[in-house]
Amino acid sequence: MGFRILDASAFYAGVPFSSSEDCYTTSLVYDEIKHIKKNHDALGTLLETNRLKIREPDPESTKTAIKASKNTGDFPQLSKQDISIIALCIELNGEIISDDYAISNVSKNLGLKISPIMTKGIEDIGMWIHYCPGCRTNHTSGKECPICGTPLKRKLLKSKLA
Repeated sequence: MGFRILDASAFYAGVPFSSSEDCYTTSLVYDEIKHIKKNHDALGTLLETNRLKIREPDPESTKTAIKASKNTGDFPQLSKQDISIIALCIELNGEIISDDYAISNVSKNLGLKISPIMTKGIEDIGMWIHYCPGCRTNHTSGKECPICGTPLKRKLLKSKLA
């Protein structure tokens, strides 16, 4: 394996501090986690030894990540940091290290490699739909059924990729 692309949960779990592999992240994620082990300057050491590289994904990869997350229905659950990690993986074709369900679902739907840290990872992938438990209708988005006013729920339509 060449390198890993880390989201914030990978830093909180200590992944880059216990690995000799090269790691990438984005400035959005770095800004979120830069307080970690600050008194020991562990992140500074990773940067100085070039084991951690901060890189921005190209605009085309970012567009692809956003489009894919909208297609799966995960977009509302993803932060800008999450989108940037998926986009960087699209661009570099690395391996994402994350326990985030939405990141995992979008990544696996795109055929990207993703590994969990502290969980067993997701078993099912697919696309989220909003449905009304009242009148049993499906909707692309929203919080309330436009037909009967019942609060909408979400469910995963499993894909055959799993």
